[in-house]
Amino acid sequence: MSLQPTVVIITEDAEFSRLLSARWQSERKVPELTIASSNVGVSGRPGFDLAVIGPVPGESLKGILGAIHGSVQSVMVLADGLDNAARIRSEYPRVLVLPKHEGWLDTLVMFAAEILRRVEAQNRASRAEATQTVLKRNSVLGQYVLEMRHSLNNALTSILGHSELLMMQPGAMGASERTQVATIRNMGLRMHEILQRFSSLEKELTVAETPPEMEWRGPGRAAVVQ
Repeated sequence: MSLQPTVVIITEDAEFSRLLSARWQSERKVPELTIASSNVGVSGRPGFDLAVIGPVPGESLKGILGAIHGSVQSVMVLADGLDNAARIRSEYPRVLVLPKHEGWLDTLVMFAAEILRRVEAQNRASRAEATQTVLKRNSVLGQYVLEMRHSLNNALTSILGHSELLMMQPGAMGASERTQVATIRNMGLRMHEILQRFSSLEKELTVAETPPEMEWRGPGRAAVVQ
């Protein structure tokens, strides 16, 4: 799975998307860019880290935000003028609004890069939390297996003992029954080998977790702590 940040540029102005895409290419880290028309939206497409919306009429912005709801993590809007920017901020407080001014292109890319860094950090934290959950679940399962090992060994001892006794009475069973008992015995031995591997693995992990002891370099010499 690609970890490259994803950005969708939503605009009806081809010059806006061209300028923004070209400016982003000069950055050290370039996100994966997608261009979408404002009347198409991004509904049904894979999720994006950031949506950058170019200047659009006020009545169109509401429809765009509704179409991308749930498809993006963060939204930036480039507004025409300070008054328009203030109006958008009041209506959509969760949207980052940037008024269009001289030098807006550099400012927009700078803010977008910061947003993507924040989103990337959040994604890393989410992946780490998911990994921790899986590790914890596996740890609990492994601990349960180790705790039940002795009970399983006792049950297997009984199965192997009875199967051995039956195998020692050749006249008590036919050929088919002897084959079935032999299969039970062999499967029991196989399960016993698996349990022995659990014990061996537990010892290996215990040794790996034990702090290294003092290593002696020879008689009459000081010990060196590893």
